Amino acid sequence: MTIPRMLRHVRTGTLSVSLSLVTMTATACGTSTAREVDPSTFGFGRTPDAAQLASIDIDVSPNGAGLPAGSGTVAEGAAVYRQKCAVCHGLNGEGVAPSPTLVGRTPAAGHVFANDRKAKQTIGNYWPYATTLFDYVRRAMPHNFPGSLTTAETYGVVAFLLNANGIIDSTATMDAKTLPAVQMPARKFFVNDNRTGGAGFK
Repeated sequence: MTIPRMLRHVRTGTLSVSLSLVTMTATACGTSTAREVDPSTFGFGRTPDAAQLASIDIDVSPNGAGLPAGSGTVAEGAAVYRQKCAVCHGLNGEGVAPSPTLVGRTPAAGHVFANDRKAKQTIGNYWPYATTLFDYVRRAMPHNFPGSLTTAETYGVVAFLLNANGIIDSTATMDAKTLPAVQMPARKFFVNDNRTGGAGFK
């Protein structure tokens, strides 16, 4: 390899670094077959089996699709909430900083939160679907052990929170049939995003 004229007159240290870079570049551009791997696997990992896929395929749609079999009552949920949720969200859902407030209907549903950044957004005045509340609680709570609640515990906690916000009766039982039927106070204030992009996008 011929050293470029401009590199012959630089200091030894710089020349050494420059030559190293040239060598590295030449090596990177080589066609060594030792590094070739199956591009579909990148040489590691494995295909999950049906049971593993089922364990993470737990999303619940607003219409209730994906809700599992099982049920929970307000009373059952209250016990679970006290044991596993109250330390962060308060005994009555009032929130313990930095965890958010869960219970409250003031300001009333329909309040324009964009006009008052201090207004607290709770399940009672802001959450649009009871079904997605179930999805979130099961997937992400409790904060220190997400995904640890059983189906019955999740239904119960959701029932407790809906009751605490004055949305369902204290004797109600939540399951895959009753939960989608719950009408959330703030639902009517949400609209679908129908933007299509392009010149008309705003």
